[in-house]
Amino acid sequence: MPVNSLFFKTLGLSKQLLTRASGTSRLSILIYHRVLDKADAFHTEIPDINAFSWQMELLHRYYNVIPLSEALEQLQTNQLQPESACVTFDDGYADNYLNALPVLEQWNIPATFFVASGFLDGGMMWNDIVLEGIRHHYENHLDLTPVGLKRYEMGDVAQRRQLAEHLLADIKYLSSTQRDEVTSFIKEQTLQRLPDNLMMTTEQLQALHASGMEIGGHTVNHPILSSLSQAEAEHEIYQGRQQLSSRLDGAAIRYFAYPNGKPGQDYNIDHAEIVKRLGFEGAVSTSYGAATSNSDFYQLPRFTPWDKTPLKFTMRLMKNTLIPYH
Repeated sequence: MPVNSLFFKTLGLSKQLLTRASGTSRLSILIYHRVLDKADAFHTEIPDINAFSWQMELLHRYYNVIPLSEALEQLQTNQLQPESACVTFDDGYADNYLNALPVLEQWNIPATFFVASGFLDGGMMWNDIVLEGIRHHYENHLDLTPVGLKRYEMGDVAQRRQLAEHLLADIKYLSSTQRDEVTSFIKEQTLQRLPDNLMMTTEQLQALHASGMEIGGHTVNHPILSSLSQAEAEHEIYQGRQQLSSRLDGAAIRYFAYPNGKPGQDYNIDHAEIVKRLGFEGAVSTSYGAATSNSDFYQLPRFTPWDKTPLKFTMRLMKNTLIPYH
């Protein structure tokens, strides 16, 4: 999508006014998960390469996009520059390397990739089993009564997508045993073989790191930490970091992202203390807002820029800058 010069001039003026209104420097941290080859009616919320390209162009032109490490250092010393932003990715999808990295390099944008180590080299996250299982299911209904849920009707792509969103919300907070039972059952009901190349390989992870991008921890199996015992949660956090570091020749894994990331629901202050005690230098949540020097560096806010047009995308960025989170 082309972005014309009038838009850029209007944007520049709007940003100056909003910066004066905010009265302080605040850090916006963007969350991405995937960048698709092309638009997909089953994944309408995920940007394709074209959309991601104009988003990164806007960031490059009008924001001070810096590495997470530099941003935290500037926050700690009250030297954060106006309109500063960081780009982050969660989970470890292969298209992070295949599609996102070339665009990031084109616009000279650093990013941090939080990788769930247990899904590297052919693994598949539970949510993708649900999504792909429903997408490829051969019937117009899905009977999940054998695993304690309902019988669901589904037809076209939109209906299947709606059902997938509904099931993801229902399954997310089940125990890991129950969740695995449901996802395994969905997989068994799908006659078509599900993809085995959604997540990065070790070689892709290494190449991403070698390009200068930061690799962060995201546990081994992407559990909801609040559903685990303290010992189990610490094991997930620690082993995830160790497994990533070993694949990267001992490189330091300095930052962490909480799976799902809602404070008080998906993780709590005890988990933040574990992350701090294990030696991470900072951690990010999924709470909306912008970070300031007063923010908890182990619960930094982030937000997802899901808008489909440059104007709405940029207005959301500017609005986010006005919402401090402590």
